[in-house]
Amino acid sequence: MFPVSDDNPTLRTPVMTIAVLVVTWAVWLLVQGAGSPLALAVSVCNLGMVPGEISHLAPLGQGVPLGRVDGQALGCFIDDERINTFTPVISMFLHGSWAHLIGNSVYLWVFGNNVEDSMGRVRFLAFYLLTGVIAAGAHIAIDPTSPVPTVGASGAISGIMGAYLVMYPRVRVRTYIPPIFLFRFPAWLVLVMWFGAQLLTGLPQLSPLRREIMGGVAVWAHIGGFVAGVLLARLFENTDLVRRRKALGDAKVVWS
Repeated sequence: MFPVSDDNPTLRTPVMTIAVLVVTWAVWLLVQGAGSPLALAVSVCNLGMVPGEISHLAPLGQGVPLGRVDGQALGCFIDDERINTFTPVISMFLHGSWAHLIGNSVYLWVFGNNVEDSMGRVRFLAFYLLTGVIAAGAHIAIDPTSPVPTVGASGAISGIMGAYLVMYPRVRVRTYIPPIFLFRFPAWLVLVMWFGAQLLTGLPQLSPLRREIMGGVAVWAHIGGFVAGVLLARLFENTDLVRRRKALGDAKVVWS
């Protein structure tokens, strides 16, 4: 299931959602070389979030392979640079592939513009960054010694999805189901099913054998971000903007 749009117009232009998307795409093109193998490897290693570096539980010099470029093997090694402190935020604006970037961009646009509309621009940005950091913390908590760098906006976007569930549970979301089917489901169904899939994937990672079964997706970042979004949504909500949205909705019902 892949959400592509919703039946939920906004009162104001989602300036901050657009700004986050612009910055994310600019980082991909200018810093990560639009997926160029060497630029991608360097950015992921130097700017990605490494749980073992944040926790200081991974030994200095421990490394993981990052593939090969022009026949040369690349690796990423644990260090103690000052920038590591900021990677939980920096890594939100990095991605690992075109598919990763495009998928996150669609999710952020579908759910982010309406959440921003009910929070306001500054609160929305603060919410986005905070839930992203909480998501990073959840990922670190699951495997604090991991030397594997993590990148992507998925944790913060999961927070936005959690907030959407709280704010707009009955809104219809157009959802693509491969290969050719497009359905309109209530948001609560789409989001609960998505969260359930994350739990089904993440729970086995809690076992002592998790190192053998963990894949390449930071599922617990998704789970942590989503739960944070649900719990914090009302705290960041702007009551005046919510009142205006409700008044517009009531007016449409009266005049329809």
